[in-house]
Amino acid sequence: MFKIAVLASGGGSNLQSIIDKINDGYINASIDVVIGSKDGIYALERAKKHNINTCVISKKEFGCETSNKILEVVRDADLIVLAGYLSILEGEILKVFKNRIINIHPSLIPAFCGDKMYGEHVHKAAIEKGVKYSGCTVHFVNEEVDGGAIILQDIVSVTPDDTYETLQKKILVKEHLNLPKAIKLISEGKIEIVNNKVIIKEEV
Repeated sequence: MFKIAVLASGGGSNLQSIIDKINDGYINASIDVVIGSKDGIYALERAKKHNINTCVISKKEFGCETSNKILEVVRDADLIVLAGYLSILEGEILKVFKNRIINIHPSLIPAFCGDKMYGEHVHKAAIEKGVKYSGCTVHFVNEEVDGGAIILQDIVSVTPDDTYETLQKKILVKEHLNLPKAIKLISEGKIEIVNNKVIIKEEV
């Protein structure tokens, strides 16, 4: 069976969307481990409720060795999924898992992405800029922050009444649809990368 390792830093609602889609048969895969970036995050509780193995690998404890420690835990996985994971992976893990790490970002890359663009910072920047549309992007992870090949994107309208909180909620709905869809595509071998562009062999 296709094996997934999930990395999370917060509440884990994207993790929950993956768990739900595995449980209802949409994704034929298993989550072997959920790795938290710190103790006490609700993502770890979600995993435990579903009898999924968990561990904590924090940058505070492991510093520049964090990515190597994660690699030790996830070596047997087919895919690493960053589901609201706020640390940057670097070094050997990016080589070992080339084109096998994906991330969900709460904007339409290349807008509002890169260093220091995460969580509410993204939505505040979008509101301040006055964009008419925003959305989410599922992409592969490489050495450049938010720079890997784009797998899926989905859009939401931004209204004059939107705050960063309301925009965040609207985009989260799209994240919960698109992250499981990307995992399904990858697990079924329907993704091909040509010249750093993703070709979807067959829509799900």
